[in-house]
Amino acid sequence: MSELRGVRALVTGAARGIGRAIALELARAGCDVAVHYRKSLEEARSVVAEIRRFGRKALAVRGDLTDASEAEAVVRAAGQGLGGLEVVVNNVGDYLYKPIETVSPKEWLAILDSNLNSAFFVTQAALPYLRQRRWGRVIFLGYAGSGQITSKTHITPYFVAKTGVVLYAKALARRLAGEGITVNVVSPGVAENSVTKPLDELPMGRPATLSEVARAVLFFVRRDSGYLTGQVLEVSGGWNL
Repeated sequence: MSELRGVRALVTGAARGIGRAIALELARAGCDVAVHYRKSLEEARSVVAEIRRFGRKALAVRGDLTDASEAEAVVRAAGQGLGGLEVVVNNVGDYLYKPIETVSPKEWLAILDSNLNSAFFVTQAALPYLRQRRWGRVIFLGYAGSGQITSKTHITPYFVAKTGVVLYAKALARRLAGEGITVNVVSPGVAENSVTKPLDELPMGRPATLSEVARAVLFFVRRDSGYLTGQVLEVSGGWNL
């Protein structure tokens, strides 16, 4: 993947889990990576060290992305630290499994903030960097089935937020299509680190590995994927079909 050598990427929530897998996958493909974290400093430093072992530039950037000013500061630190920015992967997002009638206003707002508003804040702040290069990739992490009007009684705020991510991604994709910037969504279903794992509902009988999700992100980042925009790629093993 020498085609991505020197491409500069910001991955949010990259200290652990899916974000970590994505950051490492991009680094293997040649990208320099800014590893965002909020609380997991030691884990973020570990990811940075792994990326540097691939011979790529890396740095850790901290911030609470539910705050617009902090999100802007994270993007600025990533852009300055890497010398520019072409790829943004919006991975941050908390999860809540709870019957909708028991969800508090505080919980509702927290899930929307972490999954939808944070992605908006980061992406809007990053657009000037991508537009300056007239080449870029924006990837959002969605959720399998999001965008469909259906009931999700125990994950309603999460599902609402991820549906909002799909709508935002599609609008942005259309606006940026003529500027060399693509915008797409990778939507995992049940992953190996998921809080809930309804394996009996999965036609393939197993959750997705983190590397399978990360490779889907890499697919959209590659230069030869430049005609694909506004798309939602589900990594779900046939779930919800």
